[in-house]
Amino acid sequence: MVQKTGRGLVVVGGGLAGSEAAWQAAERGIQVLLYEMRPEKMTPAHTGGRLAELVCSNSLGAREIDRALGLLKEELRRLGSLLIACADETALPAGAALAVDREAFAERVSERIRSHPRITLQTAEATEIPDGPAVIASGPLTSPALAEALARLTGREHLYFYDAMAPIVAADSVDMTVAFYGSRYGRGGEDYINCPMTREEYERFVEALLAAETIPLRDFEREEARFFEACLPIEEIARRGREALAFGPMRPVGLVDPRTGKRPYAVVQLRRDDLAGRLYNLVGFQTNLRWKEQERVFRLIPGLERAEFVRYGQMHRNTYLHSPSFLRPTLQCVSRDDLFFAGQLTGSEGYVGSIGTGLLAGVNAARLLRGEELWVLPPTTMLGALVRYITTPRSGEFQPMKANFGLLPELPNPPRGKPERNRAYAERALRDLDEFLKEQGL
Repeated sequence: MVQKTGRGLVVVGGGLAGSEAAWQAAERGIQVLLYEMRPEKMTPAHTGGRLAELVCSNSLGAREIDRALGLLKEELRRLGSLLIACADETALPAGAALAVDREAFAERVSERIRSHPRITLQTAEATEIPDGPAVIASGPLTSPALAEALARLTGREHLYFYDAMAPIVAADSVDMTVAFYGSRYGRGGEDYINCPMTREEYERFVEALLAAETIPLRDFEREEARFFEACLPIEEIARRGREALAFGPMRPVGLVDPRTGKRPYAVVQLRRDDLAGRLYNLVGFQTNLRWKEQERVFRLIPGLERAEFVRYGQMHRNTYLHSPSFLRPTLQCVSRDDLFFAGQLTGSEGYVGSIGTGLLAGVNAARLLRGEELWVLPPTTMLGALVRYITTPRSGEFQPMKANFGLLPELPNPPRGKPERNRAYAERALRDLDEFLKEQGL
């Protein structure tokens, strides 16, 4: 059962989107009841009960505004995002990316939410849709009971894709006589550990990867299986061609093996996963291999022959809704003015997109309760364009989408070069966002 809050707001889900939504509404004077079922009831991917736990990578993507995620994060800073502020406060060295100590980040968010005088955290599973003002941000691992309630509400079946997480190894188990520190093109100093491969080592690794045993899917899952392109399991990439990995997550561009003075044929990058630098995740190595197979195959990587795996890779089913059919640009449900949706459940893919939709849903839920006009962000902003994508009806299949410059309206006179063009998009986005906020009196 979901408790009533009078003229307050119920937020279902204490992940990235739900935490941001709860904070935004509370900061605007709304009493918020935030439901999070963990740790009483766990998901297949989470490991603890803290809010805003990052279950896949610890990176929130590029920092620079001429990158889509960098622009989106800058927009969220200007919009007053709690979670982006917490990410900045718990950032790790990661070159041009914003990576965080995932435990410190979750702890920082949890502390801020729990200490807010207008937020009550309820550790319980929400099994139904609240009948009053609410934000549903239950995430891609929505529990079966709530998923069934959502299916009844939307009038159509859920769509599924599969997401995966990469293994994490202990830093002191990496053989640094083979591996070396460095970022591509020298950006970021010693933020990454690189495990270089010769052509022969690469081919042996791919052979073993293709022959390795994966965790079988259940019958109904196998029929519905659909992988999200931006988070493919590494074995799926390898099946697309023997060189697919060398041109994908194992591309060696911008790196030189100090032992040879030459570029490796392929490279496996490990990114720091905690502030102390004791843990590193295998970048791009999301996988559904059986755990013993992960040890066998990944220890073929030079430098990881004696690696200690502190977390194995896993794959889990992610759920999202056909948002263009029932969401408005305000993230309101078309059939209920007081019901909002946010996060990956809407088809907004990725950490930063989840935070962004959570922010907009929380702001608009508060504005609805305060009798104010709801926000529709300019489509020239990255967040506005992303929300427009997930809420605009279209012909054909709807797929989750990460922030990207292709979502933005064309520039009237775009520069020729891609970096210059992206920067022009970013400058227009921030200029239009600042004007929007000025019109709102902010």
